[in-house]
Order: sequence, then C-alpha cells, then structure tokens
Amino acid sequence: MSTSTPLTYSTECTELRTTRDDWDAAAPELLESMLVQMHTVRIFEEVVLQLAGEGVVHGPAHSSIGQEAAAVGSVLALRAADGVNGTHRGHHQFLAKGLSFLRPEGMSIVDGVKDDQIVEFIHRTMSEILGLKAGFSGGRGGSMHLQWLEAGALGTNAIVGGGVPLAAGNAWAQRHDAEVVKGSGAAQDMGVTVTYFGDGASNIGSTLETFNLAAAWDLPLCFFIENNLYAVSTHVSDVTGDPRLAARGPGFGIRSWRVDGMDPLAVYLAQRAAVEHMRAGKGATLIEAETYRYFHQNGPFPGSAFGYRSKEEEKQWRDRDPLRKVAEEMMRRELLTEDQLEDLRARITAVITQVVEGITEKDPASAKGARRIRPALWPDPATVDEGLRMDPVLCGDVLEDSAQPATTQRRFVDAIADVLDRRMATDPGVVILGEDVHRLKGGTNGATRGLKDSYPDRVLGTPISENAFAGLGGGLSMTGRYKPIVEFMYSDFLWVAADQIFNQIGKARHMFGGQSGMPVVLRSKVAMGAGYGSQHSMDPAGIFATNPGWRIVAPATPRDYIGLMNTALDLQDPVLVLEHVDLYAVKGEIPAEDLDYRLPVGKAAVRRAGEDVTVLSYLNMVDLSLQAAEQRADLDAEVIDLRWLDRASLDWDTIGASITKTNNVLIVEQGASGTSYGGWLADEIQRRYFDHLDQPIQRVTGHEAAPSISKVLEAAANADLDDVLAGFDEVARHLGLS
Repeated sequence: MSTSTPLTYSTECTELRTTRDDWDAAAPELLESMLVQMHTVRIFEEVVLQLAGEGVVHGPAHSSIGQEAAAVGSVLALRAADGVNGTHRGHHQFLAKGLSFLRPEGMSIVDGVKDDQIVEFIHRTMSEILGLKAGFSGGRGGSMHLQWLEAGALGTNAIVGGGVPLAAGNAWAQRHDAEVVKGSGAAQDMGVTVTYFGDGASNIGSTLETFNLAAAWDLPLCFFIENNLYAVSTHVSDVTGDPRLAARGPGFGIRSWRVDGMDPLAVYLAQRAAVEHMRAGKGATLIEAETYRYFHQNGPFPGSAFGYRSKEEEKQWRDRDPLRKVAEEMMRRELLTEDQLEDLRARITAVITQVVEGITEKDPASAKGARRIRPALWPDPATVDEGLRMDPVLCGDVLEDSAQPATTQRRFVDAIADVLDRRMATDPGVVILGEDVHRLKGGTNGATRGLKDSYPDRVLGTPISENAFAGLGGGLSMTGRYKPIVEFMYSDFLWVAADQIFNQIGKARHMFGGQSGMPVVLRSKVAMGAGYGSQHSMDPAGIFATNPGWRIVAPATPRDYIGLMNTALDLQDPVLVLEHVDLYAVKGEIPAEDLDYRLPVGKAAVRRAGEDVTVLSYLNMVDLSLQAAEQRADLDAEVIDLRWLDRASLDWDTIGASITKTNNVLIVEQGASGTSYGGWLADEIQRRYFDHLDQPIQRVTGHEAAPSISKVLEAAANADLDDVLAGFDEVARHLGLS
C-alpha cells in the first residue's frame, strides 16, 4: 500500500493582528509620524484627483487614497538608506519614503509639513506628476515613474510587476556590500529593499521568477503585496485559487506575513519583523496587506460608478479608514484632540494648496475660470531626446586600427574569457550572471572559463528565469556601484525578458531624467547554422536597433572583441554585445601583453578598400563579404565592418565617405528578413545619401522564415556565401557588368 505524508514548509506564513496592548505600547512619536504622514499623503492625493478632474493632469492619476496605512506603516520600519520601489499606484510609497528620508527622527503634529525641505519635496513631486521640468525626472516620468535615488526611492513602474526584478538587483548589491564589509573585518548589518506591488502583479511571471531568485540567493528583499482586491475591475477571487496571497511565500521558501492593511500599526510591526529577518541574513520576506483603494483604477470616481463593486462594499471599507483609526487611538491615549487634528489638516492643506497655486494659473482662454499650468514651467521641447545615453568616457588607452603591437594568436572564445577575467580582476564592481556561467568549464561555450574559481561571489549561475536575472542586472547597475555582465545563452531568449530589456533597462535612464546610469552589458550569441532551429537562432540586432537606449556592438575578430568589451564596460549605457557561434573557434591576432585597450565608440573598420560598391556588414558576414569581394575582381568592393550598430554609434563619417565615393551600397547580413537590421539601415542611408546613389540599396538577408532544424532547410533560411555573391551580382547588373 502507498503512504501519504503531508509535506511541511521550510518557513512560516503567519497572520498578524494588533490588539489594544499593541496600540498602548506604541511610542507616541511613532503614532505622531504615522498621523502626519498619512494625512499628508491623503491631502496630496485629493489635490491630485481634483487637478485630474479639471484636466490639469495629463495622463492617468492612479490614486492610493485608502491605502496610506500600507505605505506609511511599512516605510516607518525602514532606514533612510533602505530602498523601495513600486508600481503605477505609487504616490503614497514615494511620499512616505521621501518624508521619512527628510525627517528620519519622525514628524510632529506641531511642525506638520511647514519645513522648507518638505515643501520643496512636495513641490518637486507635484511637478513630476504634472510633467514639469521642476520634477524629480524633469517631467519625463510623471505620475507612474517617480524616482529619488538619494532618498532610496528607486523608481515606481507603469508595467505591472516590472519593478520587482529591478528591486532584486538593489537587494543583491546590499547583501554583497555587507558581505564585503564583513569580510574585511568590520561589522555591518545589511540594508534591505522593499518592492511594492498589488494583487494583479502577484500573478505575473516576473514577480514569481523573482520570488524564486530572491529566495535561492537569500536576498534582503521584501515582497510587499498591497492587496486592494481589484486589478482594475477584476476581483482577486476571480483569478486565483487562493486569495490569501501571503500563502504563496512558503512555497518559495519565503517567510511571510498577512496583515490588515487598514491598520498602520499592524503593517509597521510586520515590516519591522521582516526587516529584522532580512538584516540578519536570513533572506527574502513577503507581506500581504489587505487594503482598499477608495477610487477607481484611475481618476476621481469610485469603483461603484463603473459597476464592478457596490456602494455598500465601499462604505464598509471607508468605515475602517486608517487615518481615523490612528486618530482615535491617539485620542484614546490623550495624545491628540479633534481640534489639533483639524488644525493639522488645515495646515497641510494650506501648504499643498500654495504649492499648486505656484504651479497653476487661471486659463485666459476659459470662460469658467479653469486652471492651467504656468507655461514657463513646462520642459523645453528641444530636450525631448536628452538623457537617452550618456557621453562616452573611456577609462583606458584607445588602440587605433593602424597600431601594430606585438601579437599572439588566440581563439575568439578564449579572447572573451581573457578579457572578462581581466576586467573582473581590475574592477570589483563587475558581476557576471546567467544560466550555467558557473559550470561546464565556462558555460555552454567556454566564454566564462575559470571565472567562478577566481571570483566565486561575483559569477552567478542563475535559475532559468531571464526576466528575473535580466531585471536584477538592471537594478544592480542602477546602484552606481556595479557593472553587471548578463549572458543570454541564445538571443531568442530576449523575448522572454522583453519587458526588462526594453521597457526597463532601455528606457529607465531617459524616463527618470538621467538620475542614474544603466551600465548593463548583455552578452548574447547568434547561433545560426548550429542546428538549434527556429527558437535558438535569431540575430537580434534589428530588434535592438529600433528600441531606445541600447548601444550595440558586433565584434568580428578576437582583437575587436577585447577592445569593444572594454569600451562597453566603460559606458554608462546598456550595451548589447553580439557573438556569433561561427566565430568562437576562429583564431586571430591580439596584442600579446595588453588586455586593457579600448576601441573608440562609433568607429567602423574598413577591411578592404574599393571604388565600386560599399559593402556594409558585421559579425561572421564580414568574412563572407571579403571572400565574395575577392571572387568578383571586376567589382571593386569596399568592405566595412560596422562594429557599432545602434543609431547613436554608427560611424556615419566612414560610411558616408565610402558611399560618396562608390555611389553604390550592398548591406550583408545573415538573419531573417522580417527582423532584419539592414531594413532600418537602408532607410537611414537613403535619407542621408539619396542623391549619391546610382542604384537602389541592395541587400543580402536570410529568408522570411526562421531557420528550421532540418539541415537543408536551415541552410536555405540563412544567407551564405552564395547569397552574398548573388548580392554582388545584383549590384553588378545595375552597373551594366556581367
């Protein structure tokens, strides 16, 4: 007979409820801070909704009215240096973190928010929500993207669950910093990070991936679920089997708590316990605070106005209002009077009203006395692209293409391992992470050979969860202390992590007004021809080139790889470094005694000079283009290895000089036509050099279909030497050559 034994979890999930004894034991200073902060958040949000109703707020206004206890109770248990991030509904968290940063000793009823620093904080927050240049991000982020790194406000996020992996990066940095300090003989408990999200985000892959990663690596990361019961209009019970979301934590090995999110003291006590757990090095925590947003997903109307919940339900929750709860407990303990409360609210309202009056004015075009933003406060439209990238600053000597140092031969893949080893040896901020990078004698291709042995705490073999570890790399880089090198085993896997790659890492610097760099290096291989089929073979250059923020390098030689990787690690921008499997075994000359040289940003290499046609290519197709050029002696081809592929880094000086000389262009790439890099490049060339072209821009690409497993179909799908020669023939035909 079979037996059944109930499994037990490695950790606990408990429900925490306060009693009168807890309220009696709470320090008056704590309750006073709670009261002032919650009323500040509430009044601020009420003003935002009023402005939204008048049409002054451009875009959504996701209010957190009703949820103040979750944010304030949680943040009061943190230190100023601890980090938080959140979602699109994040005004309350941002305000609470900022107020606690400015007043770590607490806030008083007597002082309220009259301090100049606090008024300026409110002004900058309101300005950001309204899209104005005085905002923290210069108006680029608005209501859903609030960041103040100095205060530990890492950034709120409009993608549901999008900020959770980024928070893991900050938490990894905090843990590593503490371990490094302890290793030097000094004692220091670690900082912690809290990532706030709602019941909706608790079901998305990026969140669940990060649960697993944070638990596996014992990160000091608290997953704080503000369960307000509704994802827009969908009730939590409609979309999950167990609406007790805290119960998910133990399944990942995460210590978890469930609290009444309308009770700020319960939240504070749970967060304090979670913080103690994390600072002791025991790993991640989870808190579910059941709370309620009084208004609809967006705007100044209640949910009942849209029919998905009743007025009776809304009244039941409003009767449990957290602001009233704190006030009543303080009055019971004779720490507050009704008159003092009304006076506090009046003074906070006056400050916020004055801030708004400085931002708005009567609209002269309105007959009804409507308000508008004062025109001088808008950002300059000419700055629309500023902050996409930082100006390159290289930290080593540049090796010119004409330089002829003493050389030695090295395989391409060995050159990768060599330069990564050198950078890790000279820069303790370099961290390598990805699937199997710590095993198999250097990952699946040997590119990280020997690194785990030399740098065991900075070579991180990850779970198969590209969203989580790509985002962790992004959050790690935003600390300004680390330079993550993230490996994607195959380029197709970027689609799994597309939110983190494009919405987060690519956009963050610009979206947050350039408050921090984003020095992420993403290594990824192009495996066309290796027999791995449709889902392991793509060339992602065309996808990255049409998304903002990324730089792209595509080395074709071992010498170039070393110089370009060193340069990529100097930049404060995210850089995609492409590697083609056909090149891994290729040998080439590299400087014999130098792994520190850089290649300049935005400099292509002329591999063959010519007069008749400009051939533009990258990666393995450079060599095929050179072979084709030698076979067509009647067509004098100038072959240019682009090296840098992104919009900001293309070497238009070299490209333009060649086109104005040859008047003909052939773009050569291997991959599928649909995601082709050359389509974008051809469009840009014809815009710049149309008058110099003697024929249409010719192109060599693969077919529309992605490569198949079948050897013959794969060969047919990808461009090869015969296709390049056919491209040369097409150029020759237009020139009247045979």
